[in-house]
Amino acid sequence: MLRKIARLFVIKTRFEAFLIIYALALGSCARGMIYLHEYPGFGGKLLFLATTGAVFLGGAKILDCLRLEKEVAALREAQAVPRD
Repeated sequence: MLRKIARLFVIKTRFEAFLIIYALALGSCARGMIYLHEYPGFGGKLLFLATTGAVFLGGAKILDCLRLEKEVAALREAQAVPRD
């Protein structure tokens, strides 16, 4: 039962990855707007850029990991097939 619940938190497809990245971006922009309000001027703009930049880096890592997992699964499948 615990394993079924744990599978809900695994990103399996690029579509799911893009949904998660979108949600992270929304939260990042909301936090960035708070930074702009709290720290007016150049400092707030830098903090806003930092929050959105973190989403770009995290999104790239998520997409790279999905590609890597697909390649590893293909290699394991190729090695598991007996050769005649």
